Order: sequence, then C-alpha cells, then structure tokens
Amino acid sequence: MHPFASYVLRSYYKATGWNEDNLYANLTRSSSAILDFTVPRGLHLSISKSPNDLFKTTYSMTAMPSLNGSVGYIFTSCDLNVKDSGNVRFKDMIEHFKVYDQPHRPEARIEEWLAGERVDSRDYLLYGRYYLPTGRLDALYSRRISPTLQALVAAISDPHATITAGGRGRGDVSNIMLNLQHDVGKWCSEYTWSAEDGMWGVKFLHNFGRLGVPMDNSEDSERKIRNAGLKRVDEEDAVEGGLKGRVSVGAEFYFSAKERSAGVSTGIRFTTLPDATPPSFQIPPSSSTPLGLVSKGPLSPPQPPTTITALFNPMLGHISGAYSARVSRDLSLCSRFDFNVYSYESEWTMGAEWWLRRSIPPPPPTESDDAHVGAWPELPPGSLEARGDVHGVVKARASTNNDVSLMWEGRIRNMLVSLGVISDFSSRSKPIKAVGLELSYFSSG
Repeated sequence: MHPFASYVLRSYYKATGWNEDNLYANLTRSSSAILDFTVPRGLHLSISKSPNDLFKTTYSMTAMPSLNGSVGYIFTSCDLNVKDSGNVRFKDMIEHFKVYDQPHRPEARIEEWLAGERVDSRDYLLYGRYYLPTGRLDALYSRRISPTLQALVAAISDPHATITAGGRGRGDVSNIMLNLQHDVGKWCSEYTWSAEDGMWGVKFLHNFGRLGVPMDNSEDSERKIRNAGLKRVDEEDAVEGGLKGRVSVGAEFYFSAKERSAGVSTGIRFTTLPDATPPSFQIPPSSSTPLGLVSKGPLSPPQPPTTITALFNPMLGHISGAYSARVSRDLSLCSRFDFNVYSYESEWTMGAEWWLRRSIPPPPPTESDDAHVGAWPELPPGSLEARGDVHGVVKARASTNNDVSLMWEGRIRNMLVSLGVISDFSSRSKPIKAVGLELSYFSSG
C-alpha cells in the first residue's frame, strides 16, 4: 500500500491539478502495479496524524528483523482533503491496474485579489523524514512555478553510510537532485540533475490523439454530454476485430560527467480509451434494465480495459514488453517478457490482481422508479464500488526465475493491513524467503 507521505503527495497533485501520470517515468505504471508490487518484510507499523489541512506528521517503526524507525513532517500551501484510514477510498491507497484518462493541459489556479493586489501564492509542498538510529535524513520540496511548470528538489543525507565494512570511506553519499517538469497535456518533458555523479537527464513523452477535459470538470462535462445524447471526444465507433485506443511514445537520455558515461532508452504505450459510460463493460445492458431500454441499435461487444507497453535500451540491450488487461470487474491479469540481446538472458513474469468485495443488496423498487423506468439512470462517480464495498485485494506474481510472491491488502476496522510472502521454489532448504506484515493507521482533525 502507499505510505502516508505518498498518499499526501498524490492528494497535493490532485488538489493543484497536476497530472503525474503524464510522465515518461510512469509509462509502465499499469503493468508495474500488478507485477512489481512490494511485499512487506518483517513487522512494520506506521501512525500518522493530520492536525489541520496544511500540516501532517507521520511515525513509523520496524520491529523485525531489526528495530528502527522514522519520523516525518509534511507541510503544504493549500488545503488537502486527507481522510482517515477508516473511511479513505481503499483504491486510493493501493497501486492498482487502471486505464488512465486522456492527458489534459493543466489549468491555472483562480487568482485571488485584495485591494488591487494579488494575494494568492504559488503552491508548494515541504517534506522531511529522519531515520533512527542511522541518522539518515530525506527531504523533498515541490514548487508549482506556472500552470504547466513544476520544480522538485530532493535531498538525501546519510552520514553512517560513508564507512564500508572494511573501514575505508567510500565518499559522502549525500546527494541533491533537481527535477523540472513541463506538462502541456499533448507532451510532457523532464529535466533532471544529480549532484553526486554529475548526471544530467532529459525525458519526454508525446501523446497522439486529442486532449481530454480538465480533471476538475470531467465529471460534470461527461454528465452533460451523456444527458444530451452526444459522444465524448474520445468515443468512437467500434471497430470489429481490434481495440480502439491511443498511443504514447517517449524516450530518455542521460549523461554523467563524473563517470563519463551515457545512456538512452525508448518506450511506447497503447492504452484503450475510457468507456463513455464507465459501467458498460461490467454490466451488459439487457431488455429488463433501464440501460437496455434506452439502448438503440445492435450492441457490440465492449472492449476490456487494456494497456500494452514496450521498452528498449539499446546500450544495455534490454527489451521488455508487457500486456495487462482487466478481464472482469474484479480481476486483472498481466504478463511481461524481458530479454537481453547481448547475454540472451530472459525472464517471463505473470501476475494477477483480484479485488474482494462485500455484496450489498439492491434497494427494493419503488413506484417512482417504475414511473421513470425509461429514463437514463444517474451514475455518480464511484458507483461501481457502491454496488459492492471493496474491502481488500489479493495480488500474486510468478516468474521463470522461480520467484513466487503473494500479498493480501485490506482494511480491518480503521486500520490498513498488508500481509505477504515471498518464496523461491528452487531452494529446498529455504523455500520461503520472506514473510511480512504491515499495519497503517492515520487520522485527521
């Protein structure tokens, strides 16, 4: 599950209208959510508190296999609607398979004026975490320079890591990294610099097709379009024998002045378009339902949400291809193949994601429902979860390297729980490599 700091950072991006999904670093986010999930090791406990909408504190402790802990503080310039661990939307705390909506151009904040002077400031976030007993310090500063420009400064200081096991120092591992992101919707570029090895990097991602509507108004716009009987800009006629979607192409280039080395990688992603009516691929309309009564013409089989990605690093000779799809309402599958053209080493990884729900009986029909049986039903956001409360998810992956991992994440009362196991079937002496349990609780107000 997401740490509390990551949850706050995502809430900050959402509140400021920044689209973190339109980055080259997140090109394979859908497949990585199923195949690269992190299994907790040992016993981990975290407690967080939000005294107000601007300031947050978080504390964590690991009891096994070694005893250590950390304390962190987060401050934002804008109010964040951070919920408690007991009522937060469960999927907001889990990295899961998702077909992300069309990229859009970030919008500027509404200007605030007082006595002829502009009083609103640029949004920013400050984060710091101190680890005990190692004394490591992590810091992050995020600043919104303009509606399409964002700057990040990350710093790491770990004084105890400068001494190796042999007693010889390997240099200061403290580092500072600068990141400048420019997102206009159609394309997004990143410029990075690392002080430790003097590495410069450039990343870009280009999206083909039309831009989507802004996030803040997407729900209202979709409702108006649906009520008017019109098509969305990303809704097209079904094509027999294929998937309809959009393509994104990106690349990165980095150069280290200290190591005098360089690298490059390229990637491409195909993802299906979001459905014009979100529940259409889970509940086929029939003649006995309101959806079936208003449908016109023959019904074509809906396309499953699908994401296909391919990466290539010519200098290292690494090729990776992944295919992920949601085959039912609660089940998503993914397969990835990695191959190196120089060493001929390969790995095939398969994974699955299964959501657990509590069934909720539908309310009994009333006379008003019978009177409006031919009307288009109102489908509020999150209506899929409203028909069955999501209370957990099971993730599993297996690879040709005999690595098998299984993890369950759920909510027990007001606490989020993660339980996982990592096994290696090739080792008869130690088939179970690690078992972990993570407990997380946070509150607001």
